[in-house]
Amino acid sequence: MDAEDFTQIRNAVRELVREVVVPREEEIDLDDRIPEELRGAAAQMGLFGYALPEEYGGLGVDMREDVELAFEFGYTTPAFRSLFGTNNGIAGQVIARFGSEEQKKAYLPRLAAGELIGSFALTEAEAGSDPAGLRTSARRDGEGWVIGGAKRYITNAPLADLFVVFARTDPAEKGGRGISSFVVDARAPGVSLGAKDVKMGQSGAWTSEVFFDDVHVPGDALVGEEGRGYAKALTVLSRGRLHIAALCVGMAQRVLDESVAYAATAKQGGAPIGRFQLVQALIADMHAELLAGRAMVREVAARYDSGEDTSIGPSSAKLWCSEMVGRATDRAVQVHGGLGYLRTTPVERFYRDARLYRLYEGTSEVQRVIVGSGLLRAAGMPRG
Repeated sequence: MDAEDFTQIRNAVRELVREVVVPREEEIDLDDRIPEELRGAAAQMGLFGYALPEEYGGLGVDMREDVELAFEFGYTTPAFRSLFGTNNGIAGQVIARFGSEEQKKAYLPRLAAGELIGSFALTEAEAGSDPAGLRTSARRDGEGWVIGGAKRYITNAPLADLFVVFARTDPAEKGGRGISSFVVDARAPGVSLGAKDVKMGQSGAWTSEVFFDDVHVPGDALVGEEGRGYAKALTVLSRGRLHIAALCVGMAQRVLDESVAYAATAKQGGAPIGRFQLVQALIADMHAELLAGRAMVREVAARYDSGEDTSIGPSSAKLWCSEMVGRATDRAVQVHGGLGYLRTTPVERFYRDARLYRLYEGTSEVQRVIVGSGLLRAAGMPRG
């Protein structure tokens, strides 16, 4: 994308986030929903397809541009980005990268326009970061397939029009082998949802269980090669992890801004609390770690686009930035004192919202395993 065009897009996103979404954050938190007019504004701006290919109606941003937009999305409630995040990320990317031409033409233009919401159905009760526990199965039935099983913590499931479902098609295989991916219509007979999850934070970003009770899908619902679904999941999750890292940077910037503004005006003993050196230290630590996170994300994004590093770097960035934003929100509450513990204060909400970033799309512990094992394998250590 032309640099000037992208700058205009980023500036428009910044204006939408800060002028339209931020004033409604408390409403979103209390009502646990994104207002329809905000969904319409996001669709009109093309946010449901900014990372999807241009030939299918998206904006086709590369990873460097993706993270710059994520810095802006992260500045407000995570629920806003979550509304269109799966279309651009883990659900839409499976179809964009591995789908047939017929699948791309059938789904991507409508995902990009916001007419459809896609959902990524991988996680199960006994299969989160480790695919060995995946129990959902797909067996051949004539020219089609029958899918049975249950998925858990599925983002946008209550809103979804289609699911990208991962199921074991070869029960003899272990671990990530023998898993295939399918596109499943959310209205197909046998598809049902559990109640919306009641979460600690990220209100307005809906998740729930999804059940597949002998769901019949046609043969062309299979995405890509049979038995290679988990490899596809890892590919799109790697991109998603770098995107999450950038969201964390955006949130850290927001809580820093809130803390600086508060410390400069709130008074104790007739003087702004910002004059206290220990308050300054909290702010300084937030700022230093924020700069490190932003620089890291930009560097890793450049290496991702060049193909130099599409796995270890994104995991390192997700690990550092998700842990960093947890420290930032904690310090922000501390700067605000008792006020920071009240539900009406933005930093209290971000304190709750930030905690999930260390869990989804691979926990911090999983990222450490990916980074450590990847570096050691590159040095010649054989697989265990």
